[in-house]
Amino acid sequence: MIDQQWDSDNSILTIRPESPLSTGDFAALAHTVDPKIEHGDDLAGLIIDAPRFPGWDSFGAMVTHLRFVHDHHQHVKKVAVVTDSPMAGIAQHLVAHFIAAEIRPFPEGRVEDASAWITGGGQAEDPRP
Repeated sequence: MIDQQWDSDNSILTIRPESPLSTGDFAALAHTVDPKIEHGDDLAGLIIDAPRFPGWDSFGAMVTHLRFVHDHHQHVKKVAVVTDSPMAGIAQHLVAHFIAAEIRPFPEGRVEDASAWITGGGQAEDPRP
């Protein structure tokens, strides 16, 4: 399951994966973002608040995830990954080659800093020590 919070004032979607990701999770995300994109409103940012990555519940869910990213990445300007997982840095460098958004890691618990970076309200540099 993915918990979603939409900040309509700043056009930021915050997601928190809470259990292994399913195909239904990506249908729910599409239900949130597709109407905004169809009205010509790209997302200023996506915050992925994930202390740990729960994986996928099936191969089909992984494929649906990749398809979702492929179909939506050009409509997201910035992606903030809020986690202390060492995989975040590796994923940032790998994914950066395939998506249009600027990606930046933030330490676990620093969702406010991630939001400020997306809106241009501060924290322009990578906040990791």
